[in-house]
Amino acid sequence: MKRRDLERRLRIAGCYLKREGKSHSLWTNSKNGVVEAVPRHTEIKEPLAKKILKNLDAE
Repeated sequence: MKRRDLERRLRIAGCYLKREGKSHSLWTNSKNGVVEAVPRHTEIKEPLAKKILKNLDAE
């Protein structure tokens, strides 16, 4: 999955970018306060993308 597609799905679900790190970005779900690290690669493998979406309740 492309990183921009993952970020779009996170924004639609109500998540926002908390901060940019060196190799990861931290995204937060405003509804439940869960924070998840998203790698800064242009292509993110599908199992990892699904895990990130599940943890942030953005499925």
